[in-house]
Amino acid sequence: MGAAFNAVKFIQEPPNATLARTTTGIARFALRPILRFAGHGTRMNNALDRLAQDLGLAGEANERLRLAFGHACVLRVQHLLEELEVEQCLLGLGAYLAGAASREQLQAIAAKAKILANHHQGSKSIDGCGHAAVSATYAVAKAIEGNALEAASYAAYAVVYAQGGYAAVAEHESFEPEFAWQLRSLSALAGEAAPHA
Repeated sequence: MGAAFNAVKFIQEPPNATLARTTTGIARFALRPILRFAGHGTRMNNALDRLAQDLGLAGEANERLRLAFGHACVLRVQHLLEELEVEQCLLGLGAYLAGAASREQLQAIAAKAKILANHHQGSKSIDGCGHAAVSATYAVAKAIEGNALEAASYAAYAVVYAQGGYAAVAEHESFEPEFAWQLRSLSALAGEAAPHA
């Protein structure tokens, strides 16, 4: 590693991914757990975190809401996916939510999506913005395992990275449109899930 390692500067992505950018401008991904992103805590969307807490999103009774919200977030980055197998996993989550797949099938899909995300080789695109595929793949895996807030975080990162590259993700303001959509989406889905009198 030596001198080559010293020439690498690290830019943080959401949990579980670090983008290493070399001095030659070639980007590669080191997929390792990290717990903080740009000083905003383990998740980036503080308003979303507050709403999730108010809704009791982490509770057992809200599993379907977590899956539906994660699914909605990853559908927004589906076009950034580069692996057919990951797209098939996303379709599997949709099938589960539609009642066309069993819990056992969902669990198998979740295991497969996790492996695919952890073994993603990075984007095949020569455009640096194409590396949003890595974050989009993690978003799918997190959505299927029911970790909706991490799925939302990865999806937001993928959207911003695809639009403006690594410079855009350094600016919290770049995330605001996606954060606002996520907040509206979770509110709407929670309203649909609420029992009606």
